Amino acid sequence: METHSAVRGGVGDEHVMDLSNGLNIKFIGSDVYHNKQELTVGIGIDYHTAASAAYVSQTGASKTGGTRIYPSIEWSEEKQANNSSYSLGAYYSAEYNYHSFGLDASYSKKNHTNGQFDSKISLYLDKVKLIYPSELIPIQPTVITSASRSGGSSNTPTSGRNTLSLSGTYSQVINTRMQASITMDLVEQNGFLGLPFHRVFFKDGSEKVESLPNNRFKVPIGLRLNYFAGDRTIIKGYYRFYTDEWGIVAHTVDLEIPFKVTPFFSISPFYRFYTQTAAFYFAPYKQHDISVNYYTSNYALSAFSSQYIGAGIRIAPPEGILKSRLSSLEIRFGHYLQTTDLNSNILSTAWQFK
Repeated sequence: METHSAVRGGVGDEHVMDLSNGLNIKFIGSDVYHNKQELTVGIGIDYHTAASAAYVSQTGASKTGGTRIYPSIEWSEEKQANNSSYSLGAYYSAEYNYHSFGLDASYSKKNHTNGQFDSKISLYLDKVKLIYPSELIPIQPTVITSASRSGGSSNTPTSGRNTLSLSGTYSQVINTRMQASITMDLVEQNGFLGLPFHRVFFKDGSEKVESLPNNRFKVPIGLRLNYFAGDRTIIKGYYRFYTDEWGIVAHTVDLEIPFKVTPFFSISPFYRFYTQTAAFYFAPYKQHDISVNYYTSNYALSAFSSQYIGAGIRIAPPEGILKSRLSSLEIRFGHYLQTTDLNSNILSTAWQFK
């Protein structure tokens, strides 16, 4: 539930529901040199509804739900001779107003001191349909009305959005009880980085579609520390610092403590705290000056803090659950609350078959 709808300029109730399902099939083999090879084929299907989406049309008559489909394929090889591995992947995501195609490549190398370096490069090429609020539709023959939002007409103009990401991680086994890692990403985005159906209302009462810069550079840095406190308990700590050229500075602290009740059953309570500053271009409803070049009332770019607390359970008997091909089952539930009045409940399950 949220009370700051970006579709309505930062005001109004918004109820969001998302149902996600994914299936990954993994094929494992080896070559004549005993190098391990894996091919993973996956598909995901999400169904989501957002009450505020109805107000893309000023009358509240637009479609509120949509489906996203995202297939993927990844191939990897682990070379035993030099303790290295690499992978190649391709990804696609499609929904009514957004299409994305992605490619990535990764390489990792282990050293002789129980350390490992991982690197990855990713490229995403996206297309966003320019669906405007009904009262702000540009006068162009190719632009359809907001009532066509549910139809996905091919006449709707699109705009590009590209993302290039470089990632590097070094992990190290410090001793028999402790492992640590550091990760740094460099992310460059360019193109249409807003959404055309996000309204902004100004101090003088006028209304426009949000306007954001066409470039955004992001730098997240993460530190992870795992401590094995005996045979049954692991303490997993994580800290992440984030900054970007839009003015957002964020901090994340995450703690999870898996505890093995039996060798085949574990429970994992977790807690995450997050805080961020506002982007240069954010202001609430009717707080923007009409003279500024960039403006948004999307509260995802506002200053806020959040908490996420919950627990998970995992069952993985050696002979499978009820002696079936279901080798493990994990269930996680968490409650999320944010200082912008956003709160949600998240339930997820993971099923592994062999």
